[in-house]
Amino acid sequence: MRTQPGTVRSFALYGSSDTAPAWAELVHLERVPERSSLFDWEIDLHFHEGLIQLLYLTAGGEGAAWIDGTRWALRPPCLIVVPARAVHGFSFHPATDGPVITAAQKPLESLAELAAPGLVEHLRRPAVLELDADSRHAPPLLALFEAIERESQLHDGGGMAAGMPLLLALCVQVARVAQSGTGTAHSTRSRKAAQIERFRAQLDRDFRLRLPVQHYAQALGISVGQLTRLTRELLGLPAQEVVNARVVHEAQRELVYSSLSIKQVAAALGFEDEAYFGRFFKKHTGQRPSAFRAEARRRLASA
Repeated sequence: MRTQPGTVRSFALYGSSDTAPAWAELVHLERVPERSSLFDWEIDLHFHEGLIQLLYLTAGGEGAAWIDGTRWALRPPCLIVVPARAVHGFSFHPATDGPVITAAQKPLESLAELAAPGLVEHLRRPAVLELDADSRHAPPLLALFEAIERESQLHDGGGMAAGMPLLLALCVQVARVAQSGTGTAHSTRSRKAAQIERFRAQLDRDFRLRLPVQHYAQALGISVGQLTRLTRELLGLPAQEVVNARVVHEAQRELVYSSLSIKQVAAALGFEDEAYFGRFFKKHTGQRPSAFRAEARRRLASA
């Protein structure tokens, strides 16, 4: 892994100069060798803004994954879940193969919250799940990856409407593997990775309260400076920016997928003043909430 702390980069797809808005309609499927072989099977630490990745390694020797400071052994066949903004990298065996799905996390979470709320935690938690090739879960998993691949190649209208239910069904299968006891791959989690996990869990609970970084540092029993150094090293951002990104993530999701007014969205996220929420949102996205909502819904309507 060549990337050093402080040089973590954001990609839509690794190695691409393009970045995608976190709310964008996007379902992309490719196979591991298509991209990894271009980088000698070594994928440096990076993250995807608003995009979740699901990898199903079906062949190859042992490799390794680093996700938010935790090292996982990769022994195909196995499933890998990389949520949006999780800092991750891979060292693949040169014979590694299998499909990789990159998809917009916000619409997938919104659909999961309506259809199967228990799935959301699986979409937000990094995991490497070992899978027996003869397992009853293997055939439906492969079938769903193949169906999503066919849909992604059609480029016809209704891609969001057709693709998201398939992705939701795939996430159901991933959750079943996680709950079946077939095994989580061996991982080596550092003390820092454990602290980051606790920080993110606390942030998911409290971000609507608009609490200062000091609140999260105290919950971890460390100073604000220590928390900021920790998030810079493992997540590539200072702690305050991680907090702000969580608020922006929820604001974008509410603006696109709910019927709440902008004033109601602001209140739900702990902003007493709609104007302040508007300034905060524009600072972090470059758009006013109303303009963002209008553009996002136009794109969704044409998908």
